Formats: sequence, structure tokens, C-alpha cells
Amino acid sequence: MADESAPISYEDLAAIEDDFSEIDTEMMRKQYDASRATYARRAEAVAKIENFWSLVLEQAPPEIDQYIHSHDSKLISEHLTGVEVTRFELDKKGPAGDPRSLRIRLEFSPNEVFSDRILEKTFWYRRASDDWTGLVSEPVKVHWKKGKDMTEGLTDGAFALFEARNKGGSMSRKNVPEYDAMEKKVEHWNGANTSFFTWFGFVSGRRYVSAKESETATAAYQQRRQARRRGEKVDVPAHSENQVSDEEAEDDSAVEVHDAGEELAVAFAEDLWPDAIKLFTQAQEMGDMSDPEFEEDDSDDDDDGDDEPVDIRSLVQGTGKGKSRDSNGPPAKRARR
Repeated sequence: MADESAPISYEDLAAIEDDFSEIDTEMMRKQYDASRATYARRAEAVAKIENFWSLVLEQAPPEIDQYIHSHDSKLISEHLTGVEVTRFELDKKGPAGDPRSLRIRLEFSPNEVFSDRILEKTFWYRRASDDWTGLVSEPVKVHWKKGKDMTEGLTDGAFALFEARNKGGSMSRKNVPEYDAMEKKVEHWNGANTSFFTWFGFVSGRRYVSAKESETATAAYQQRRQARRRGEKVDVPAHSENQVSDEEAEDDSAVEVHDAGEELAVAFAEDLWPDAIKLFTQAQEMGDMSDPEFEEDDSDDDDDGDDEPVDIRSLVQGTGKGKSRDSNGPPAKRARR
């Protein structure tokens, strides 16, 4: 029985936060399973709507929109054909999988920028040996057409660095010459001043954490949680041979091509993906409001106060009035929610 006179420690509060986190994770797991059929129905319906996903991206939340530049917008508006977000560990491992791990898949029609028809990025939720937790990823190789790399070489550089480190058997900066080249490039270019597609080179906001390190750290963390629940004193994890120093842990921030890569992934999964139909409807409404006929009839509309709703069914059947866009330029300015 706990001593009611004992002071509450920071560790006690952290344990309560851990319990809240476990509850949130379990709710996420159950929601994903419960919504599978509905997402499948949505996928079948929106496949019949031309430009559905490009219109959704036009209304993307600020966490995503701020990284979509004008040249990205043109490519997305003309060639994005599909988006899919899955919590792939639940698909592979069932209840044992972590629902915070994500896989984001973008599909494109043939275009003059890259030869890929699918760009897919996987994010693993992992725990480091010092108890840091977050999403890590591996750079995706984007096959840019000659002279068309919109990331100023960042995706190619991130991919080359990751491959070189893997071959060398270490993620240490001292083992590969590609690190210094990447560090110099990142001094001038990043996800904020190049392209949305720089995101595909993201690795971690801190450093890469391997599956093995995460498995070991998670097992140790669960043991400490159980000990706290038994009322036992739990010490801070001791430094081990497998644990990197603080200096080494921060090294990779100097070669990370997209500082907000994790936040962008979470925004796709928690905002854009579940709210896709709402964002699409907003895009349609913005298109109607920018129509010259709408502006001319604005005074008449004020008299009766009735707004004509967007008919999604007519759009599915191909007879509805969609948002017109100039194929020679980026879409109109996105509206903030």
C-alpha cells in the first residue's frame, strides 16, 4: 500500500502520463480497426471523382500547406491521383503492432518531374536507449528526371548518406564521407525553402533509431513501468555500451533535410486523411465563390440568404460543377480552415 504521507515525485507524475499515453494508444488501435470498412467505402467512392485528392491537398491544414511551394502545387494539382495512410504495424502484427507507426502513399500520373508512379514513405514509432520516443524513417529514392530535382539534391543526398551508413554498419558521422557533403548542403537548403518532396528524405528530428535498439529499450521501459506499479523505486536508466552520448544523439540534426518531417506525417494521418471529404467540400465551395457568376450574383444571394449545397453525388457521376483550374499554373490560393 502506498504511503499517503510520501511526497509526489516527478517520476510518479511521469508514470501517470505514461498510463494516459497507453490509453490513447489503445483507443487509436481500436478506432483504426473499427473504421476499416468505412475507409474502404470512401476509397471506392472517391475513386470516381476526378481530381479528388489534388483538391483535398489544396485545402491541406497549415502543418502541410506551409511546405507546398508553387512548383509543388502545380505538380500535385495536375498529377496527384491517390493518397493512402495506413497504420501498417496493425495490418501486419494485429493488436501487437504499434498504431503510431505510419505508411503514407502518394500516387501520380505520368509527369515530367519524376518517373515514379508511387511515392511511399514509412514511419516507425520507436524508443531510443535513452527513452526518447518518436517517428523515424528511411529516405525514399525519388527518380528525378534530368534537371527536374525540385529538392536541390536533398533527397538524393539523404538517400546516399543512409545507404553509405548501412553499408558501413554504423550510423556514426565519422564513418562515411557523405556526412560532410550533406552537412554543407543542409546549411543552405531544407524542406522549408525547397519543395514538399524534400519530406521523402526525412530520417528523424533527432537521430535514427533501429528496430533492435527500440525493442531493447521498450522492454526495459516496460520493466520499469511494472516496477513502479509495484511501488518499487526505479532508477534512471544507466548508460550502457549500446547507448549513444548526448553529443552523438544530436549529430544528425545537422544533416536532417526536413526538420518538421514527423509533424508533417502526423498531420497527414490525423488531419488530412480522416477529413478528406470535408476538405474536398471546402475546395468545391471555394471554387464556387471564385466563379465570376457567383460574384455577379452576390447581391441577389444576400437578399434570399440561401446557399446552394455542394452535390457530391453529381460529382461522383461526373456531372457536377467542380473547381476549375488553369493547367498552366498552380491552383488558386488555398483557404485556411
